[in-house]
Amino acid sequence: MHTVVVGTSGVTASDVLAVARGGARVELSEEAVAALAAARGIVDQLAAKPDPVYGVSTGFGALATRHISQELRAQLQRNIVRSHAAGMGPRVEREVVRALMFLRLKTVCSGHTGVRPEVAQTMADVLNAGITPVVHEYGSLGCSGDLAPLSHCALTLMGEGDAEGPDGEVRPAGALLAEHGIAPVELREKEGLALLNGTDGMLGMLVMALADLDRLYTSADVTAALSLEALLGTDKVLAPELHAIRPHPGQGASAANMLAVLKGSELTGHHQDDAPRVQDAYSVRCAPQVAGAGRDTLAHARLVAERELASAVDNPVVLPDGRVESNGNFHGAPVAYVLDFLAIAAADLASIAERRTDRLLDKNRSHGLPPFLADDAGVDSGLMIAQYTQAALVSEMKRLAVPASADSIPSSAMQEDHVSMGWSAARKLRTAVDNLTRVLAIELYAATRGVELREGLNPAPATQAIIEALRAAGVQGPGPDRFLAPDLAAADTFLRDGELVAAVEKVTGPLA
Repeated sequence: MHTVVVGTSGVTASDVLAVARGGARVELSEEAVAALAAARGIVDQLAAKPDPVYGVSTGFGALATRHISQELRAQLQRNIVRSHAAGMGPRVEREVVRALMFLRLKTVCSGHTGVRPEVAQTMADVLNAGITPVVHEYGSLGCSGDLAPLSHCALTLMGEGDAEGPDGEVRPAGALLAEHGIAPVELREKEGLALLNGTDGMLGMLVMALADLDRLYTSADVTAALSLEALLGTDKVLAPELHAIRPHPGQGASAANMLAVLKGSELTGHHQDDAPRVQDAYSVRCAPQVAGAGRDTLAHARLVAERELASAVDNPVVLPDGRVESNGNFHGAPVAYVLDFLAIAAADLASIAERRTDRLLDKNRSHGLPPFLADDAGVDSGLMIAQYTQAALVSEMKRLAVPASADSIPSSAMQEDHVSMGWSAARKLRTAVDNLTRVLAIELYAATRGVELREGLNPAPATQAIIEALRAAGVQGPGPDRFLAPDLAAADTFLRDGELVAAVEKVTGPLA
């Protein structure tokens, strides 16, 4: 099994994906263990002094003015975990919780938190045992970190609360730890706070969304090319010299992808035949501009994620010179903004895909295709209601594009008076990514049917490869009406699992 070694300088996106989705094992580097011990030594020295230090010998948030005596400090750390594990609603996905825990371990191993090495090792042991704390949908405001979600994870480390075992069954965390020979941690000064105070949940979801959207933007270039082909559009608008004079990198990449898919097609360039068009509609002609802008948004979001993956987010932090200082690095604004930005871009990509699908189904705009791509229009409804489903998905995505980060509700008796709502931005982005996959699957289904109905003209070799792969995956071609949901579900799986891009690249070589 693949192993990810966590050091002091952060982790990569591929590390997060390996642990969250691939079940990779986690190990602490010798450097990380040494840094943990050194930072803990500083915290122990401060804890022994009579002067109050935030997070070490004081309360938290609006209660930070109270100095806590030594005999109550272990109870203080337990209490913050128990009281902050206040999430509600449905459970979040296993991959999200694993990313959350792994990224918190990443910050702990930086040597800036003051957590003991044995606590970090327990975090790794829980991940490696396949134990997943029960974390709920609601509870994080994205400021002071993802407090409630991280608290539910810390509760598991203490042997309290509920968790899911590697068999998928939810049971008391203490029993699961015992079965795997893991001793519950007894938290000491600063450790409870350090386990809760980070942007790890929203960051983990950002990293996974970026991976999914990378695949979907390439898929969207393919489905746009198929729609252009089915509509007998022109590929002249994809010429590199046209995109060079507006040099947005994403736009150029999308145009190049579409051109590669369409190479060798006999269906393109018929826009001036029997019913001449001076230009194709925007949804066809401007596909690279819209998808390209989304690609450039992905590039910006990836830069933010890389910076965050290299960060140590905690409050207070242990500095190399021995100071323990309060700070505001836990604020989720940098991550929240790009999460919202990605939801906007995804909604627009879905919107233009739906417009192309609608054009394929409308006999007045499809340039010779039968109404709704039906076998016997009137007796058959064809793909009429598939477009309804697509429109419903797009409508929800437009609602999900409303930014969460523009909102803030004060908390902690006005001590935390401006919050990021980054967790909420991440949660709605996950839904948007799922919906985008479905929208593109419907365009794929409609566009391939449209191509197949163009008798007497050969599609591009890449298009033919897609159609053959779809049929092998159980997605049926044109014909009389049938139960449509299974076909759409199979098309969704085909796209979601990367089979669409794989089929194309066997012909075109790697796409951007």
